[in-house]
Amino acid sequence: MIKNKIEGITSFKYSKRIENIEFEKNIIIDDFVLIYAKNKIKIGNFVHIASFTSITGGDKLELCDFSAISQGCRILTATDDFKYGGFGNSTITNNFRNIKHGPIKIGKICIVGANSVILPNVEIGEGATIGANSVVTRSLDPWGIYIGNKKVGERDKEKVLKNFESFNLLPKHDQIGTQFK
Repeated sequence: MIKNKIEGITSFKYSKRIENIEFEKNIIIDDFVLIYAKNKIKIGNFVHIASFTSITGGDKLELCDFSAISQGCRILTATDDFKYGGFGNSTITNNFRNIKHGPIKIGKICIVGANSVILPNVEIGEGATIGANSVVTRSLDPWGIYIGNKKVGERDKEKVLKNFESFNLLPKHDQIGTQFK
């Protein structure tokens, strides 16, 4: 079931990773995940990347502790912008393309809903959640609930952090999910 064994990381048989990734601990990378890491990618503690997610573009990415990327998401640290004269695709020289690239940071305790797309130069603030099928083109404030770039509510920061405090009081062995036991 597990493709390779790195302590504290569960990576399934059909996930695909290219090296240049800094892993913390207690990470789950489901089957059918593609991570293309031309520049440094950092994956924090207790991070889950669900099936059919792709992380591409070649720029920097940070997934902070306790973040979750749901099924089918696309995290794009580079993309073509066809509005201002760029044309073609990866088969032609970059001189004729209008490539927009930049780092992405997904903050601590964030959740990205299924089939969402995160574009370059975006920082998702701590505790923010993004609804399914969203396209995120700009940075999002902490603790907001978003559909795309539109804020539709606030998470209960106080209750989330109180729950997080209780989690931190547990012995380390009791903190980890059954995938690691």
